[in-house]
Amino acid sequence: MSETTPRNDVFSYKPLDTELANALSCPAATSFIEVKLEEFTASETPFGDGLPWQPKACVLPDKYQQFAERVRNFPVYDDDVWIITFPKCGTTWTQEMVWLIDHNLDFETAKRESINSRSVYLEISGIAKNLPVDTVAAAASKARPRHIKSHLPLALLPKQLWTVKPKIIYVSRNPKDVAVSYWHHYKMIMGYRGPREHFLEALLADQVVYCPQVQHVLDFWRLRDEQNVLFLTYEQMKRNLRHLLPKVCDFFGKQYSNQQLDELAQHLSFDEMKKNPATNNSDLTKGAMEMNGRKGESFEFMRKGQVGDYKNELSAEYVERLDQYIEQQLGGSDFRFEQ
Repeated sequence: MSETTPRNDVFSYKPLDTELANALSCPAATSFIEVKLEEFTASETPFGDGLPWQPKACVLPDKYQQFAERVRNFPVYDDDVWIITFPKCGTTWTQEMVWLIDHNLDFETAKRESINSRSVYLEISGIAKNLPVDTVAAAASKARPRHIKSHLPLALLPKQLWTVKPKIIYVSRNPKDVAVSYWHHYKMIMGYRGPREHFLEALLADQVVYCPQVQHVLDFWRLRDEQNVLFLTYEQMKRNLRHLLPKVCDFFGKQYSNQQLDELAQHLSFDEMKKNPATNNSDLTKGAMEMNGRKGESFEFMRKGQVGDYKNELSAEYVERLDQYIEQQLGGSDFRFEQ
């Protein structure tokens, strides 16, 4: 692996030129780097528990070097709403839920305007090689109150998040189900054409975009008691979303009748989301597949939305290895992924 090359006092960038990483080269991202936050002050971290924090390097396409500083210095407002997850953890589902709750259940607008225009994906311009728009600028200029989505780890997010303290919703998901969903995404959306085994091995080695996954979750788990942070799990949402909705409403200081919450739960059901053009990402999926060499092939962004589907796609041997990896990464934490 090449030597780390500092680009400034804040970040270091290291080319990720391992065999596994190189095998994941695809039309959407041809080469990768490890981005690490090197310099920060106490006020630029969110933790007040007195425990040490050592940011870990995050795997991203090399294009992200052009965006790291802009994202780090991105202006944050106290009426922002930030939806943050590792990829394939129910992000779109969460975006739709919190946008509607925060906007007085405005179903008419939600059905008319795409979730991606209502809730901007902050760093995608620095992730997707062929994307012709600047989403960082788009998010900055969006009318307030802004809803912003990101998959970035805590260390690479805007530093003002920890001083301005807008509402942050974080969602985790069991890495075994993430592995399956992310594989299908990598293949169809990013245009990856290599064997699945290479992708799965790269996940175990934390060499897939946005990895390391477990650390991604643990950093936000440390913030779960902060008043401006709501920590949810995909499994909770799948188990009984209707039961969870009052908790989310309370987080936003909103109150709705039981009938309104029933209507919201129905709107947010997998079947309704999947057939709704404003939430199923069909246009985004079609455009990405055309850019990344999958034009004409069939794929739905909202594929299954199940808990435990990994049992149908991952070998028992790989599940055992992934379980061992998860336990090792969790270390002394009291956090456990739900099944």
